[in-house]
Amino acid sequence: MSVNVAVVGATGAVGDLMRRVLAERHFPVKTIKFLASEKSAGKTVEFAGKSYPVEPIRPEAFAGVQIVLSSTPSSVSKEYSPVAARAGAIVVDNSSAWRMDPDCPLVVPEVNADQLHHIKKGIVANPNCVAIPLCVALKPLHDLGTIKRIVVSTYQSSSGKGAKGLADFEAQLKAWAGGGPVPAPTAHRAQLAGNIVTLDWTLDPNGYTEEENKVINETRKILGDATIGVSPTCVRVPVKVAHCESINVEFHRPVSVAAAKAALATAPGVVLLDETKGEFPQPIHAEGSDHTFVGRVRQDPSHPNALSLWVVADNLRKGAASNAVQCAEELVKRGIVK
Repeated sequence: MSVNVAVVGATGAVGDLMRRVLAERHFPVKTIKFLASEKSAGKTVEFAGKSYPVEPIRPEAFAGVQIVLSSTPSSVSKEYSPVAARAGAIVVDNSSAWRMDPDCPLVVPEVNADQLHHIKKGIVANPNCVAIPLCVALKPLHDLGTIKRIVVSTYQSSSGKGAKGLADFEAQLKAWAGGGPVPAPTAHRAQLAGNIVTLDWTLDPNGYTEEENKVINETRKILGDATIGVSPTCVRVPVKVAHCESINVEFHRPVSVAAAKAALATAPGVVLLDETKGEFPQPIHAEGSDHTFVGRVRQDPSHPNALSLWVVADNLRKGAASNAVQCAEELVKRGIVK
């Protein structure tokens, strides 16, 4: 079955990548259109060897569209995603606008694709770029021993702030490497070149940042267990692409390293690397891949029911664009799109 597709936010970093991933994965496109703000309207983009005009986001643009892949600010999604849904489309939305809405499934296809059968508002939420690989890695372990608590520290790349974040970091890096004065940051909260920075400017009442609270709430929703304890610390590191996560996971019963590795080795979307062979996940391996790389799986010496592991994934692909396209693929495969 081929479907009519619209990409919203088509000229942004994730929207641009959605277009590329659709082509790479040979998504069954019948017709496709690309929408963006009035500022970008009139530009052209390339898809599958053809040029397409970028149209402004407006209600009539969604007529006849079956799947919308959207990557816009939350405010834009709150306005236009319901419009697209009322026009008959299913929207896969990459913003944070709908993630915790109980009527919108929050989906990582390798983990909870069955939730796509419960789309009450016509909107599927694409999770946070940290929560996606975290849940891909933990789902096979959760099935083994039922997770009680997760402590995760993230090492998030500059591209997590989009194209502006990359440009800011590259300008700083050039000056820093040359020994000259580093320009004031324009996208990151502080100098990133030669430095590590905690994410976000403001703290929520619980003392955690907005990003950290996203990880807490979204991980529980994706894994389908509100009782799981989640304690994250999120930082930005001087890397262009790919987020890393140091994870300590406590189970309700002992889970051996051998059993965990066996489960991870066959888990969908996971590439397990063998530390005994000198293999370990690195951002340079993950960049450009739709897989979640897992390594350093080991027993926590301080707790008999806990394991530690190291996870890396491309935040722009698996953490955003590719996960959204995979959700669209599942909508087609499962016959949910009409």
